[in-house]
Amino acid sequence: MKRNLSLFAAVGVLFLLTGMFQSWNLALQILNIGVISAIMALGVNMQWGYAGLFSTGIMGSVALGGLAVVIVSSKPVPEAWAAGGPRLLLGLGFGIAVLFAAIFAHRKMKPGRARGWTLAAILIGGFFAYRAIFDPAADAIEAFNPATAGNIGGLGLPSLLAWPVGGLFAGLAAWAIGKAVLGLRSDYLAIATLGIAEIVLAVMKNEDWLARGVKNIIDLPRPWPVPYEVDLQKSAEFLKLSNDWGLDATQASTIFVKLLYLLIFTVVLLAVIFLSERALNSPWGRMMRAIRDNEVAASAMGKDVTARHLQIFVIGSVVVGIAGAMLTSMEGQLTPNSYTPLRFTFLIWVMVIVGGSGNNWGAVLGGLLLGWLWLIVENAGPVAMGYITMPMPDGLLKDHLITAAPHLRLVTLGLVLLLVLRFSPKGLIPEK
Repeated sequence: MKRNLSLFAAVGVLFLLTGMFQSWNLALQILNIGVISAIMALGVNMQWGYAGLFSTGIMGSVALGGLAVVIVSSKPVPEAWAAGGPRLLLGLGFGIAVLFAAIFAHRKMKPGRARGWTLAAILIGGFFAYRAIFDPAADAIEAFNPATAGNIGGLGLPSLLAWPVGGLFAGLAAWAIGKAVLGLRSDYLAIATLGIAEIVLAVMKNEDWLARGVKNIIDLPRPWPVPYEVDLQKSAEFLKLSNDWGLDATQASTIFVKLLYLLIFTVVLLAVIFLSERALNSPWGRMMRAIRDNEVAASAMGKDVTARHLQIFVIGSVVVGIAGAMLTSMEGQLTPNSYTPLRFTFLIWVMVIVGGSGNNWGAVLGGLLLGWLWLIVENAGPVAMGYITMPMPDGLLKDHLITAAPHLRLVTLGLVLLLVLRFSPKGLIPEK
Protein backbone atom coordinates (compact mmCIF):
# COMPACT_ATOMS: atom_id res chain seq x y z
CA MET A 1 0.00 0.00 0.00
CA LYS A 2 2.78 2.45 0.91
CA ARG A 3 4.55 1.71 -2.37
CA ASN A 4 1.39 2.34 -4.37
CA LEU A 5 0.72 5.62 -2.59
CA SER A 6 4.32 6.65 -3.21
CA LEU A 7 3.96 5.97 -6.92
CA PHE A 8 0.79 8.06 -7.17
CA ALA A 9 2.43 10.81 -5.12
CA ALA A 10 5.41 10.80 -7.48
CA VAL A 11 3.11 11.20 -10.48
CA GLY A 12 1.35 14.03 -8.67
CA VAL A 13 4.69 15.76 -8.18
CA LEU A 14 5.28 15.57 -11.94
CA PHE A 15 2.09 17.54 -12.57
CA LEU A 16 3.00 20.05 -9.85
CA LEU A 17 6.43 20.60 -11.38
CA THR A 18 4.81 21.08 -14.78
CA GLY A 19 2.61 23.81 -13.35
CA MET A 20 5.45 25.51 -11.50
CA PHE A 21 8.04 25.50 -14.29
CA GLN A 22 5.80 25.74 -17.37
CA SER A 23 2.19 26.77 -16.76
CA TRP A 24 -0.77 25.66 -14.68
CA ASN A 25 -2.92 25.73 -17.78
CA LEU A 26 -0.66 23.17 -19.42
CA ALA A 27 -0.49 21.05 -16.26
CA LEU A 28 -4.29 20.94 -15.96
CA GLN A 29 -4.71 20.21 -19.67
CA ILE A 30 -2.32 17.26 -19.42
CA LEU A 31 -4.00 16.07 -16.23
CA ASN A 32 -7.44 16.11 -17.84
CA ILE A 33 -6.20 14.08 -20.78
CA GLY A 34 -4.39 11.80 -18.33
CA VAL A 35 -7.63 11.12 -16.44
CA ILE A 36 -9.47 10.33 -19.71
CA SER A 37 -6.57 8.07 -20.73
CA ALA A 38 -6.81 6.32 -17.35
CA ILE A 39 -10.49 5.56 -18.03
CA MET A 40 -9.54 4.14 -21.43
CA ALA A 41 -6.82 2.06 -19.76
CA LEU A 42 -9.40 0.71 -17.29
CA GLY A 43 -11.55 -0.45 -20.21
CA VAL A 44 -8.61 -2.20 -21.87
CA ASN A 45 -7.57 -3.68 -18.53
CA MET A 46 -11.00 -5.28 -18.22
CA GLN A 47 -10.55 -7.00 -21.56
CA TRP A 48 -6.93 -8.04 -21.16
CA GLY A 49 -6.33 -8.07 -17.40
CA TYR A 50 -9.58 -9.82 -16.51
CA ALA A 51 -10.07 -12.11 -19.51
CA GLY A 52 -6.88 -12.14 -21.59
CA LEU A 53 -8.55 -10.69 -24.71
CA PHE A 54 -6.06 -8.93 -26.97
CA SER A 55 -7.93 -6.16 -28.81
CA THR A 56 -6.15 -3.77 -31.16
CA GLY A 57 -9.29 -1.83 -32.05
CA ILE A 58 -9.32 0.61 -29.14
CA MET A 59 -9.10 3.49 -31.59
CA GLY A 60 -12.43 2.45 -33.12
CA SER A 61 -14.22 2.55 -29.75
CA VAL A 62 -12.74 5.99 -29.02
CA ALA A 63 -13.83 7.28 -32.43
CA LEU A 64 -17.37 5.93 -31.99
CA GLY A 65 -17.55 7.75 -28.65
CA GLY A 66 -16.56 10.98 -30.40
CA LEU A 67 -19.12 10.37 -33.15
CA ALA A 68 -21.83 9.99 -30.51
CA VAL A 69 -21.14 13.53 -29.29
CA VAL A 70 -21.71 14.87 -32.81
CA ILE A 71 -24.93 12.92 -33.31
CA VAL A 72 -26.38 13.73 -29.90
CA SER A 73 -25.25 17.28 -29.16
CA SER A 74 -24.26 19.09 -32.38
CA LYS A 75 -26.60 21.67 -33.88
CA PRO A 76 -29.44 20.32 -36.04
CA VAL A 77 -29.42 21.11 -39.76
CA PRO A 78 -33.14 21.11 -40.67
CA GLU A 79 -32.52 21.92 -44.35
CA ALA A 80 -30.18 18.94 -44.76
CA TRP A 81 -32.65 16.66 -43.01
CA ALA A 82 -35.45 17.86 -45.26
CA ALA A 83 -33.27 17.30 -48.34
CA GLY A 84 -32.60 13.64 -47.71
CA GLY A 85 -32.96 12.60 -44.08
CA PRO A 86 -36.05 10.35 -44.33
CA ARG A 87 -34.75 8.62 -47.45
CA LEU A 88 -31.35 8.16 -45.78
CA LEU A 89 -32.99 6.38 -42.84
CA LEU A 90 -35.00 4.28 -45.27
CA GLY A 91 -31.79 3.24 -47.02
CA LEU A 92 -30.07 2.33 -43.77
CA GLY A 93 -33.12 0.36 -42.64
CA PHE A 94 -33.22 -1.48 -45.96
CA GLY A 95 -29.53 -2.36 -45.65
CA ILE A 96 -30.06 -3.81 -42.17
CA ALA A 97 -33.06 -5.77 -43.45
CA VAL A 98 -30.90 -7.28 -46.23
CA LEU A 99 -28.35 -8.46 -43.68
CA PHE A 100 -31.03 -10.06 -41.50
CA ALA A 101 -32.56 -11.73 -44.58
CA ALA A 102 -29.15 -13.20 -45.46
CA ILE A 103 -28.68 -14.47 -41.89
CA PHE A 104 -32.17 -15.98 -41.86
CA ALA A 105 -31.59 -17.74 -45.18
CA HIS A 106 -28.22 -19.07 -44.01
CA ARG A 107 -29.75 -20.56 -40.87
CA LYS A 108 -32.93 -21.99 -42.38
CA MET A 109 -31.59 -23.46 -45.61
CA LYS A 110 -29.56 -26.65 -45.80
CA PRO A 111 -25.91 -26.37 -46.83
CA GLY A 112 -25.43 -26.69 -50.54
CA ARG A 113 -25.46 -24.91 -53.87
CA ALA A 114 -29.03 -23.64 -53.44
CA ARG A 115 -28.16 -21.85 -50.21
CA GLY A 116 -25.06 -20.33 -51.78
CA TRP A 117 -26.96 -18.97 -54.78
CA THR A 118 -29.74 -17.65 -52.54
CA LEU A 119 -27.31 -15.81 -50.27
CA ALA A 120 -25.51 -14.37 -53.29
CA ALA A 121 -28.79 -13.13 -54.76
CA ILE A 122 -29.89 -11.55 -51.48
CA LEU A 123 -26.57 -9.83 -50.80
CA ILE A 124 -25.74 -8.68 -54.34
CA GLY A 125 -29.26 -7.62 -55.22
CA GLY A 126 -29.74 -6.03 -51.82
CA PHE A 127 -26.50 -4.10 -52.15
CA PHE A 128 -27.47 -2.46 -55.43
CA ALA A 129 -30.99 -1.72 -54.17
CA TYR A 130 -29.55 -0.23 -50.99
CA ARG A 131 -27.21 2.03 -52.97
CA ALA A 132 -30.08 3.14 -55.19
CA ILE A 133 -31.98 4.33 -52.12
CA PHE A 134 -29.09 5.60 -50.01
CA ASP A 135 -26.79 7.42 -52.47
CA PRO A 136 -29.24 10.09 -53.72
CA ALA A 137 -30.18 10.93 -50.15
CA ALA A 138 -26.54 11.27 -49.07
CA ASP A 139 -25.74 13.41 -52.11
CA ALA A 140 -28.67 15.73 -51.37
CA ILE A 141 -27.56 16.18 -47.76
CA GLU A 142 -23.93 16.83 -48.69
CA ALA A 143 -24.97 19.36 -51.34
CA PHE A 144 -26.57 21.67 -48.79
CA ASN A 145 -24.11 24.40 -47.76
CA PRO A 146 -20.99 22.16 -47.83
CA ALA A 147 -18.75 25.00 -46.62
CA THR A 148 -20.30 25.05 -43.14
CA ALA A 149 -22.68 22.08 -43.06
CA GLY A 150 -23.06 19.33 -45.66
CA ASN A 151 -24.12 16.88 -42.96
CA ILE A 152 -27.37 15.75 -41.43
CA GLY A 153 -26.67 17.49 -38.12
CA GLY A 154 -27.24 16.36 -34.56
CA LEU A 155 -30.08 16.33 -32.07
CA GLY A 156 -28.95 19.42 -30.16
CA LEU A 157 -29.17 17.63 -26.78
CA PRO A 158 -26.88 18.23 -23.78
CA SER A 159 -23.36 16.93 -24.24
CA LEU A 160 -23.47 14.83 -21.07
CA LEU A 161 -26.15 12.65 -22.66
CA ALA A 162 -23.70 11.78 -25.44
CA TRP A 163 -21.30 10.03 -23.05
CA PRO A 164 -23.47 6.96 -22.37
CA VAL A 165 -24.50 6.98 -26.04
CA GLY A 166 -20.81 6.81 -26.96
CA GLY A 167 -20.50 3.77 -24.71
CA LEU A 168 -23.57 2.27 -26.39
CA PHE A 169 -22.11 2.76 -29.89
CA ALA A 170 -18.79 1.17 -28.87
CA GLY A 171 -20.58 -1.67 -27.09
CA LEU A 172 -22.75 -2.50 -30.12
CA ALA A 173 -19.69 -2.57 -32.37
CA ALA A 174 -17.87 -4.81 -29.88
CA TRP A 175 -20.85 -7.15 -29.71
CA ALA A 176 -20.91 -7.50 -33.50
CA ILE A 177 -17.17 -8.19 -33.65
CA GLY A 178 -17.27 -10.54 -30.69
CA LYS A 179 -20.14 -12.62 -32.08
CA ALA A 180 -18.07 -13.18 -35.22
CA VAL A 181 -14.59 -13.93 -33.90
CA LEU A 182 -14.52 -14.64 -30.15
CA GLY A 183 -15.05 -18.32 -30.71
CA LEU A 184 -11.88 -18.49 -32.80
CA ARG A 185 -8.21 -18.23 -31.83
CA SER A 186 -7.12 -15.08 -29.99
CA ASP A 187 -5.02 -13.77 -32.89
CA TYR A 188 -8.18 -13.53 -35.02
CA LEU A 189 -9.61 -11.10 -32.46
CA ALA A 190 -6.57 -8.83 -32.78
CA ILE A 191 -6.81 -8.86 -36.58
CA ALA A 192 -10.57 -8.31 -36.62
CA THR A 193 -10.56 -5.45 -34.11
CA LEU A 194 -7.75 -3.66 -35.93
CA GLY A 195 -9.59 -4.00 -39.24
CA ILE A 196 -12.94 -2.86 -37.81
CA ALA A 197 -11.28 0.17 -36.19
CA GLU A 198 -9.84 1.21 -39.54
CA ILE A 199 -13.23 0.68 -41.20
CA VAL A 200 -14.92 2.89 -38.60
CA LEU A 201 -12.36 5.61 -39.21
CA ALA A 202 -12.67 5.30 -42.99
CA VAL A 203 -16.45 5.72 -42.75
CA MET A 204 -16.07 8.80 -40.55
CA LYS A 205 -13.59 10.34 -43.00
CA ASN A 206 -15.50 9.63 -46.20
CA GLU A 207 -19.19 9.84 -45.31
CA ASP A 208 -19.57 13.62 -45.20
CA TRP A 209 -23.32 13.39 -44.55
CA LEU A 210 -22.60 11.87 -41.15
CA ALA A 211 -20.05 14.23 -39.54
CA ARG A 212 -18.57 16.29 -42.41
CA GLY A 213 -15.74 13.80 -42.92
CA VAL A 214 -12.27 15.35 -42.88
CA LYS A 215 -13.79 18.85 -42.91
CA ASN A 216 -14.39 18.30 -39.18
CA ILE A 217 -17.17 19.31 -36.83
CA ILE A 218 -16.41 22.29 -34.59
CA ASP A 219 -18.25 24.31 -31.93
CA LEU A 220 -19.62 21.27 -30.14
CA PRO A 221 -21.37 22.28 -26.90
CA ARG A 222 -19.63 21.86 -23.59
CA PRO A 223 -20.98 19.50 -20.93
CA TRP A 224 -22.90 20.98 -18.04
CA PRO A 225 -21.81 22.85 -15.88
CA VAL A 226 -18.68 23.96 -17.80
CA PRO A 227 -19.03 27.61 -18.95
CA TYR A 228 -17.21 29.41 -21.75
CA GLU A 229 -14.19 31.54 -20.86
CA VAL A 230 -15.64 34.59 -22.60
CA ASP A 231 -18.75 34.46 -20.42
CA LEU A 232 -16.63 34.23 -17.28
CA GLN A 233 -14.58 37.23 -18.36
CA LYS A 234 -17.79 39.28 -18.61
CA SER A 235 -18.88 38.36 -15.09
CA ALA A 236 -18.26 41.09 -12.50
CA GLU A 237 -18.10 38.55 -9.67
CA PHE A 238 -15.51 36.45 -11.49
CA LEU A 239 -13.43 39.52 -12.34
CA LYS A 240 -13.45 40.57 -8.70
CA LEU A 241 -12.44 37.07 -7.59
CA SER A 242 -9.60 37.04 -10.15
CA ASN A 243 -8.31 40.38 -8.88
CA ASP A 244 -8.45 39.15 -5.29
CA TRP A 245 -6.26 36.20 -6.26
CA GLY A 246 -3.95 38.39 -8.29
CA LEU A 247 -4.70 36.59 -11.55
CA ASP A 248 -5.32 37.86 -15.03
CA ALA A 249 -8.98 37.32 -15.99
CA THR A 250 -8.07 35.41 -19.16
CA GLN A 251 -5.71 33.07 -17.33
CA ALA A 252 -8.09 32.63 -14.42
CA SER A 253 -11.02 31.74 -16.71
CA THR A 254 -9.07 29.05 -18.55
CA ILE A 255 -7.82 27.55 -15.29
CA PHE A 256 -11.33 27.58 -13.82
CA VAL A 257 -12.77 25.80 -16.88
CA LYS A 258 -10.06 23.13 -16.78
CA LEU A 259 -10.66 22.59 -13.06
CA LEU A 260 -14.36 22.01 -13.74
CA TYR A 261 -13.49 19.49 -16.44
CA LEU A 262 -11.13 17.81 -14.00
CA LEU A 263 -13.88 17.56 -11.39
CA ILE A 264 -16.34 15.96 -13.82
CA PHE A 265 -13.75 13.56 -15.26
CA THR A 266 -12.57 12.55 -11.79
CA VAL A 267 -16.13 11.70 -10.76
CA VAL A 268 -16.46 9.43 -13.80
CA LEU A 269 -13.03 7.87 -13.14
CA LEU A 270 -13.89 7.13 -9.51
CA ALA A 271 -17.23 5.63 -10.52
CA VAL A 272 -15.54 3.34 -13.04
CA ILE A 273 -12.88 2.32 -10.49
CA PHE A 274 -15.52 1.61 -7.84
CA LEU A 275 -17.58 -0.57 -10.16
CA SER A 276 -14.47 -2.29 -11.56
CA GLU A 277 -13.16 -3.14 -8.10
CA ARG A 278 -16.55 -4.47 -7.00
CA ALA A 279 -16.77 -6.60 -10.14
CA LEU A 280 -13.17 -7.86 -9.91
CA ASN A 281 -13.55 -8.99 -6.30
CA SER A 282 -16.94 -10.61 -6.85
CA PRO A 283 -17.57 -14.26 -7.83
CA TRP A 284 -17.97 -13.00 -11.40
CA GLY A 285 -14.48 -11.47 -11.31
CA ARG A 286 -12.93 -14.62 -9.92
CA MET A 287 -14.66 -16.62 -12.64
CA MET A 288 -13.28 -14.29 -15.34
CA ARG A 289 -9.74 -14.67 -14.02
CA ALA A 290 -10.18 -18.44 -13.85
CA ILE A 291 -11.22 -18.43 -17.51
CA ARG A 292 -8.25 -16.23 -18.35
CA ASP A 293 -5.79 -18.53 -16.61
CA ASN A 294 -7.16 -21.84 -17.94
CA GLU A 295 -10.00 -21.84 -20.46
CA VAL A 296 -10.05 -25.64 -20.72
CA ALA A 297 -10.49 -26.15 -16.98
CA ALA A 298 -13.14 -23.42 -16.77
CA SER A 299 -15.05 -24.98 -19.67
CA ALA A 300 -14.86 -28.40 -17.99
CA MET A 301 -16.46 -26.82 -14.90
CA GLY A 302 -19.45 -25.79 -17.01
CA LYS A 303 -18.57 -22.17 -17.79
CA ASP A 304 -19.53 -20.76 -21.19
CA VAL A 305 -16.13 -19.30 -22.09
CA THR A 306 -17.21 -17.65 -25.34
CA ALA A 307 -20.24 -15.97 -23.75
CA ARG A 308 -18.16 -14.61 -20.87
CA HIS A 309 -15.50 -13.35 -23.27
CA LEU A 310 -18.18 -11.54 -25.24
CA GLN A 311 -19.56 -10.04 -22.04
CA ILE A 312 -16.27 -8.58 -20.84
CA PHE A 313 -15.28 -7.50 -24.34
CA VAL A 314 -18.47 -5.43 -24.63
CA ILE A 315 -18.11 -3.97 -21.12
CA GLY A 316 -14.51 -2.88 -21.74
CA SER A 317 -15.46 -1.32 -25.08
CA VAL A 318 -18.32 0.60 -23.44
CA VAL A 319 -15.89 2.16 -20.96
CA VAL A 320 -13.51 3.15 -23.78
CA GLY A 321 -16.41 4.60 -25.78
CA ILE A 322 -17.49 6.76 -22.85
CA ALA A 323 -13.93 8.05 -22.50
CA GLY A 324 -13.85 8.84 -26.23
CA ALA A 325 -17.04 10.89 -25.88
CA MET A 326 -15.56 12.73 -22.90
CA LEU A 327 -12.46 13.63 -24.90
CA THR A 328 -14.49 15.01 -27.82
CA SER A 329 -16.71 17.02 -25.46
CA MET A 330 -13.64 18.59 -23.87
CA GLU A 331 -12.00 19.41 -27.20
CA GLY A 332 -15.25 20.79 -28.62
CA GLN A 333 -14.61 19.32 -32.07
CA LEU A 334 -14.45 16.03 -33.94
CA THR A 335 -11.37 15.62 -36.14
CA PRO A 336 -11.20 12.11 -37.64
CA ASN A 337 -7.57 12.58 -38.70
CA SER A 338 -6.55 12.86 -35.04
CA TYR A 339 -7.55 9.23 -34.38
CA THR A 340 -4.40 7.19 -34.93
CA PRO A 341 -3.51 3.67 -33.76
CA LEU A 342 -0.35 4.99 -32.09
CA ARG A 343 -2.23 7.42 -29.84
CA PHE A 344 -5.49 5.59 -29.22
CA THR A 345 -4.49 1.94 -29.33
CA PHE A 346 -0.84 1.22 -28.64
CA LEU A 347 -0.31 4.08 -26.18
CA ILE A 348 -3.29 2.84 -24.15
CA TRP A 349 -1.82 -0.66 -24.22
CA VAL A 350 1.50 0.69 -22.92
CA MET A 351 -0.39 2.40 -20.10
CA VAL A 352 -1.93 -0.92 -19.05
CA ILE A 353 1.36 -2.82 -19.30
CA VAL A 354 3.40 -0.21 -17.44
CA GLY A 355 0.77 0.32 -14.74
CA GLY A 356 0.13 -3.37 -14.13
CA SER A 357 -2.14 -5.65 -16.13
CA GLY A 358 -5.05 -7.02 -14.10
CA ASN A 359 -4.88 -4.25 -11.48
CA ASN A 360 -7.36 -1.37 -11.78
CA TRP A 361 -5.21 1.05 -9.81
CA GLY A 362 -2.24 0.06 -11.94
CA ALA A 363 -4.19 0.98 -15.08
CA VAL A 364 -5.00 4.38 -13.55
CA LEU A 365 -1.36 4.96 -12.61
CA GLY A 366 -0.21 4.00 -16.10
CA GLY A 367 -2.80 6.31 -17.68
CA LEU A 368 -1.71 9.30 -15.60
CA LEU A 369 2.03 8.65 -15.94
CA LEU A 370 2.10 7.91 -19.67
CA GLY A 371 -0.48 10.61 -20.36
CA TRP A 372 1.85 13.12 -18.72
CA LEU A 373 4.93 11.75 -20.45
CA TRP A 374 3.33 11.67 -23.92
CA LEU A 375 2.26 15.31 -23.82
CA ILE A 376 5.05 16.88 -21.76
CA VAL A 377 7.78 15.60 -24.05
CA GLU A 378 5.90 17.05 -27.01
CA ASN A 379 5.74 20.46 -25.30
CA ALA A 380 9.01 20.48 -23.40
CA GLY A 381 11.08 18.58 -25.98
CA PRO A 382 11.79 21.57 -28.26
CA VAL A 383 12.67 23.75 -25.24
CA ALA A 384 15.08 21.16 -23.86
CA MET A 385 16.59 20.56 -27.29
CA GLY A 386 17.09 24.32 -27.65
CA TYR A 387 19.28 24.33 -24.54
CA ILE A 388 21.13 21.17 -25.62
CA THR A 389 21.92 22.55 -29.07
CA MET A 390 22.77 26.05 -27.84
CA PRO A 391 26.56 25.54 -28.23
CA MET A 392 26.07 24.27 -31.79
CA PRO A 393 26.45 26.68 -34.74
CA ASP A 394 23.30 27.63 -36.62
CA GLY A 395 22.61 25.36 -39.56
CA LEU A 396 20.57 22.51 -40.93
CA LEU A 397 21.61 20.03 -38.22
CA LYS A 398 20.61 22.31 -35.36
CA ASP A 399 17.31 23.20 -37.01
CA HIS A 400 16.58 19.52 -37.68
CA LEU A 401 17.25 18.52 -34.05
CA ILE A 402 14.93 21.23 -32.71
CA THR A 403 12.21 20.45 -35.26
CA ALA A 404 12.35 16.70 -34.55
CA ALA A 405 12.38 17.17 -30.75
CA PRO A 406 8.63 16.43 -30.29
CA HIS A 407 9.24 12.96 -31.73
CA LEU A 408 11.49 12.19 -28.77
CA ARG A 409 8.33 11.08 -26.99
CA LEU A 410 8.41 7.89 -29.06
CA VAL A 411 11.94 7.17 -27.85
CA THR A 412 10.99 8.10 -24.30
CA LEU A 413 7.90 5.91 -24.40
CA GLY A 414 9.89 2.92 -25.63
CA LEU A 415 12.58 3.49 -23.00
CA VAL A 416 10.02 3.60 -20.17
CA LEU A 417 8.37 0.42 -21.44
CA LEU A 418 11.72 -1.40 -21.64
CA LEU A 419 12.73 -0.31 -18.14
CA VAL A 420 9.44 -1.41 -16.62
CA LEU A 421 9.49 -4.76 -18.41
CA ARG A 422 13.09 -5.30 -17.27
CA PHE A 423 12.76 -4.36 -13.61
CA SER A 424 9.02 -4.85 -12.96
CA PRO A 425 7.67 -7.29 -15.56
CA LYS A 426 4.20 -7.35 -13.99
CA GLY A 427 3.91 -3.57 -14.00
CA LEU A 428 4.41 -0.85 -11.41
CA ILE A 429 1.37 -2.10 -9.43
CA PRO A 430 1.13 -5.84 -10.10
CA GLU A 431 -2.06 -7.85 -9.91
CA LYS A 432 -2.76 -9.23 -6.46
